[in-house]
Amino acid sequence: MIVKGAFEKAKNYIESHTVETKKEDVNAISGPCITISRETGAGAEAISQLISENFSGFENQNRHPWTIFDQNLIEKVLQDHHLPMRLSKIMEERKYSAVRSIMNELIVGQPGTWTLFHKTTETILQLAHIGYSIIVERGGNIITAKLNNCLHIRLIANKEDRINHVKDIFNLSRKEAIEYIEKEDGNREEYIKAYFHKNIDDPLLYHLTINTSQLSYKKAADIIYNSVKRKLPEYFDLENIKRVG
Repeated sequence: MIVKGAFEKAKNYIESHTVETKKEDVNAISGPCITISRETGAGAEAISQLISENFSGFENQNRHPWTIFDQNLIEKVLQDHHLPMRLSKIMEERKYSAVRSIMNELIVGQPGTWTLFHKTTETILQLAHIGYSIIVERGGNIITAKLNNCLHIRLIANKEDRINHVKDIFNLSRKEAIEYIEKEDGNREEYIKAYFHKNIDDPLLYHLTINTSQLSYKKAADIIYNSVKRKLPEYFDLENIKRVG
């Protein structure tokens, strides 16, 4: 769960860029994009917020406030593509089957998880092309792998630290926290395997893997911030802005 008001900020981000797209040509300059994959309880929400704050000093220059797309991303997909809200629950289920989803769509005539997956992918690509966005989960790193304006991050931490974090955030018992972590991690692993045929733990899918048991959230955010600046210095030099293909 991201800080209150994140969904509204995401909507404003989309609406402002929709207006700009109508006014500007299709080759508009993209900004940087960060994708985050995480183990449950590794601090992705807090780190995303800290990254956004780190980059806030550039907003007056580029006119694009950094925006986080996490849980609000699915809501955005459903809203934009007029899909029933019940699909947001379906996407949280443990078992994913492309064949089953397609057959259900053909037989029942209703959009299923396969449709939602494609619409989610389209939205992630659009957000990445715009830039100044932090995309958490949903295979964002794989979907945007060929875009050179993206930095891909994997957040991990030891099990005990993650249990304690989840207990504090959701006010759960130790047993409930363990069950929550195992369910969430299992869902994410299966989602990546089912739709992308990848192993979520494959280090080659990321530019950086950060262990938040060894680094504070602030230090992790600072590392990501500095990595974006080093990888994409052109976006922070207004005299040498390049176009992203």
